[in-house]
Amino acid sequence: MTRGEDEVAVRVRGLRKAFGAKTVLDGIDLEVRRGEFFALLGPSGTGKTTLLRLLAGLERPDAGTVLTAPRVTTVYQEPRLVVSRRVLANVTLGLPRSTRGPSRDKGGRALAEVGLGGRERAWPATLSGGEAQRVALARALVRDPQVLLLDEPFAALDALTRLQAQDLVAELCARHRPAVVLVTHDVDEAVRLADRVAVLDDGAFVVDRAIDLPRPRGVSSAASDPAVLEHRRELLARLGVSPPSDQADLMSDQADLMSDRGVIA
Repeated sequence: MTRGEDEVAVRVRGLRKAFGAKTVLDGIDLEVRRGEFFALLGPSGTGKTTLLRLLAGLERPDAGTVLTAPRVTTVYQEPRLVVSRRVLANVTLGLPRSTRGPSRDKGGRALAEVGLGGRERAWPATLSGGEAQRVALARALVRDPQVLLLDEPFAALDALTRLQAQDLVAELCARHRPAVVLVTHDVDEAVRLADRVAVLDDGAFVVDRAIDLPRPRGVSSAASDPAVLEHRRELLARLGVSPPSDQADLMSDQADLMSDRGVIA
């Protein structure tokens, strides 16, 4: 792949993957550039996580090609921390032992970036769910990924922590500029974070559209911005969901509640 800030970091052509008689992915084409945030929606069982595993090199395609930039990291729904290692050791796990001093320094900087400076010697059992997921994010970023794969990383968090985690990921990805592929079931999350959103169904992309909206995208603006609501309506329709007519009012009430609690501006 070419070098440069706008290089294509993920290139998929004619991808096909089947499990037994069930074809999960059928003729998928995809390109994601450095600095681009791509979100993937779709009903359960349509192959979203399978595509992510193929990009991570954990599965082999039955046909087609999957090319990624060399440095690929993944953040999962569960933090997957090693409970017998302290926080800093979890972040630097897998880094070259020959550079132990620089690795520790780099791990400390990554923890500071996710708001956990000073927690290097904490044990995973003492962390909240949101803190543990931030450690997992630091562990991914410390490797300077060219491709960052996010497999529903906010799904297990409560609503307020989820919004804070989304803001953090958006900020860090804008700073480090990896190519990001996010798998999610949450349409609002996809529209809030992504430059492009695709819907995967019956083995193929039935939608692949740009989300050309200014950043940052807060919850309060999403409740009233006609462009946001139009993206949301179309994506929900493609997923077979009809939003209630009072959805905008519900989102506005939610935004007011979040603002009252100091979560969003």
